[in-house]
Amino acid sequence: MYVLKIRIKYSKLGNLRFIGHLDVMRYFQKEIRRAGLDVSYSKGYSPHQIISFAAPLAMGITSDGEYFDGEFESVTTSREMIDALNAVSVDEMKVTECVLLPDDAKNSMSVVSASDYVISFLDKAGTEERHNILDSVESFMSQDQIIILKKTKKSEREENIKPGIMTCELRDDQIYMLLSTGSEYNLKPELVMQALCAYADVSHNQFHYHIHRLETYMDGPDGNIIPLYKAGSPF
Repeated sequence: MYVLKIRIKYSKLGNLRFIGHLDVMRYFQKEIRRAGLDVSYSKGYSPHQIISFAAPLAMGITSDGEYFDGEFESVTTSREMIDALNAVSVDEMKVTECVLLPDDAKNSMSVVSASDYVISFLDKAGTEERHNILDSVESFMSQDQIIILKKTKKSEREENIKPGIMTCELRDDQIYMLLSTGSEYNLKPELVMQALCAYADVSHNQFHYHIHRLETYMDGPDGNIIPLYKAGSPF
């Protein structure tokens, strides 16, 4: 049976930053059913919706650029699908884009190459701490290498994360970062903040700043990165 590949972009805001990826998956499975969308199911004794998510967020991070792909037996229009999903959703998790992918499109999880973030400081961060970090961004990025101690369950090792930082710059009183994301190399913004704090001689405290993802990208046909929804077209 012919199925339609649909890519959906959504936001994850407010208190929903405290729910994990598995809960997000369950949330959308229920939302798709409530919206009455004609999603495809796997075959066998325990059928499940054929949907897959791209680059899930770590706990505590908000986003305007989250994605999942789904296979559907039939669709109406992009606008009607967006409205149907949002009608049964909470305000902090809203669908913003819905596009039809080409038949040969790879799933979003496999094509992600970058994500960008804005880091803003909370009131808990003192004025001196904030200024020391912000004043260090330019010289931090001028280093030939940025070495961190990366810890795993079994070991710890030094790693140069500089190649994974595509951009890191000041934007007003915030820090903007464009980082490598995906299966080839995945750099988390928390690691960059740890390295920046160490460079600025400031004790790193993850509760003193907030991370917000702006968009998730893939490599475009001309070599530049493009938002994941640009791989498809509205219908």
